[in-house]
Amino acid sequence: MKKAFFQLHIAVLLAGFTGILGRLITLNEGMIVWYRLLLTALTMWVVFGFFKRIQKIPRADVLKVSLVGLIAALHWVTFYGAIKYANVSIALVCFSAISFFTALFEPVILKKKLNRNELLLGLVTLLGIYIIFHFDTQYKTGIILGVISAILASLFPIYNSQFLKRMNVETMLIWQQSGGFFFMSLFFPFYLHYFPVAHFIPSGENFAWLILLAWVCSVWAFYLAGNALKRLSAFTVNLTYNLEPVYGIILAFIIFKENEFLSKWFYLGFVVIAFALSMHLYLLIKEEKRLEKHATQ
Repeated sequence: MKKAFFQLHIAVLLAGFTGILGRLITLNEGMIVWYRLLLTALTMWVVFGFFKRIQKIPRADVLKVSLVGLIAALHWVTFYGAIKYANVSIALVCFSAISFFTALFEPVILKKKLNRNELLLGLVTLLGIYIIFHFDTQYKTGIILGVISAILASLFPIYNSQFLKRMNVETMLIWQQSGGFFFMSLFFPFYLHYFPVAHFIPSGENFAWLILLAWVCSVWAFYLAGNALKRLSAFTVNLTYNLEPVYGIILAFIIFKENEFLSKWFYLGFVVIAFALSMHLYLLIKEEKRLEKHATQ
């Protein structure tokens, strides 16, 4: 369990850094995701194939995992869109709504009993986002995209937890990234028609950032998160990812000095979200102690 939490927190730290890369890369959000999927999928086929970690799975499972890859791809498009239309800090704070949507969708998808504490803490997180949305009107487009991103992000860990019961993490990831790239490529001509770009080939600097995004913040981070998901619930994984804003915002303050452009309402909303996260961690520790005590009796 401790190893799973450690792997998860490393993955969250790397996830927080993707927001920084989203601003450093000057491509639009669609192109960032398309290149990220391309580089990540190619790397996984080479690395996982070399170590013979790719399992044969039924075609039905390939399709299901690939469709979840499309959900993940759309999450990234809206996430990077939130960064472009607002900033890194706003996009990352909106991502915290993932806890609410996970608490809402997980019982429905997995046919589990609704956890009232998880739903309540998720609602508190949503309140923090609403405070920012209501008072920082200049960021409304970015906030809307960020919330859509959180909705999409809450779905694929739920499905992934089920996939990992019948396939290893490498197989799941490789088909997820490949499927996301395939479906993105189908829609990409239409995307470029409505959001045209001057140059399709990234510059040397952009390509270097994309490599970092694909190899470190995707391949390695996904592998760590996938392993953690074997031992932890989807809600625990998603709520731990609420630390992503903490890491990412600190980096954004240091690198881009975004603290100079955020109002007091941003900080108030962030405090509300941090309170929800702290309460959940407290409940997790309390529940773990209760289970340990019950096991020793």
